[in-house]
Amino acid sequence: MKIYNITFLKWYLPLILFFSTTFFLQAQNYAPQPSRIHFGGNIGLGFGDGFFSGTIAPSAIYQFNPQFAAGAGLNFTWANQRDFYKSTIMGGSLIGIYTPIRELQLSGEFEELYVQRNYDSQFFADEDYWYPALFLGAGYNTGPITVGIRYDVLYDEDKSIYGNAWMPFIRVYF
Repeated sequence: MKIYNITFLKWYLPLILFFSTTFFLQAQNYAPQPSRIHFGGNIGLGFGDGFFSGTIAPSAIYQFNPQFAAGAGLNFTWANQRDFYKSTIMGGSLIGIYTPIRELQLSGEFEELYVQRNYDSQFFADEDYWYPALFLGAGYNTGPITVGIRYDVLYDEDKSIYGNAWMPFIRVYF
């Protein structure tokens, strides 16, 4: 039994994040400064016996103050298992980062991915679907690098592109 409403997550959560950030900036009488924008992302490669996977996922955050940052990212992944399937995954994410003390970073990230799998076998039907993920994470912060673990509270083992709801991460922003 699922306890979340996909419509809410797909449409209202990003709006709530946008408006709460806008109100936060107005309440602070805050003028955006380019020096507070940090870029980062992820590049991933996976190889195996007849398997290849490549990911590029750029992202950017805005550091509102020493404790709070928020941003967005894109994700593109291509995977191929020889004589079995080819997969293309595209999407985006919104992230909020809270640093209560210099060494501890807490994060929440909503990710929405479009998954397209084309099977080479007649025994499997091709798949096209959207998959949401809501990650809550904690990590050890050393400045531009954070190492930690995050948990997908919406994890669905039948649809997720991830093997597990728990995932370690290394986050780098320059």
